[in-house]
Amino acid sequence: MKSNITLIGMPGAGKSTIGIILAKNLGLGFIDTDVLIQINQQKTLQAIIDEFDHLTLRAIEEREILKLNVANHIIATGGSVVYSDQAMAHLRRISHIVFLDVSFEELKRRIHNFESRGIAKRKDQTFQELFDERRALYRKYAEITIDGNKWDQEEMAIVIAEAVTESK
Repeated sequence: MKSNITLIGMPGAGKSTIGIILAKNLGLGFIDTDVLIQINQQKTLQAIIDEFDHLTLRAIEEREILKLNVANHIIATGGSVVYSDQAMAHLRRISHIVFLDVSFEELKRRIHNFESRGIAKRKDQTFQELFDERRALYRKYAEITIDGNKWDQEEMAIVIAEAVTESK
């Protein structure tokens, strides 16, 4: 039985913040794969992109996720996890996949550091292009989709917990 919940979605969707709230509410552990990457690489995500490129960051992210062997955790992933079929297959084996679907307009309102946030994207890619490309992938992998525009973070944590319980 899957004892983990994995949150996927765009940067700014609230994966980390909602993940922490959800972990506290359910008495589970919490893992933020972006933080895991930064600890293990001893660099920020943006430093990895600047030193190498966005594809290197995606490869590192895939390796870190494939190493995850946990139970009873909330896993907040980086926004680019959906580019790896292997990573997503692993997450699906060990967890329920929940997509936090937040509108482009809301994400633009929340994110002011698009160019320096450590987002794994092509140098010439706009936020709109990235949003469109990733949203299709999030929908492909999601077992549960939560409308991230409807509720505040506390309410979203409750809605996610109820949706996962109902899907079991």
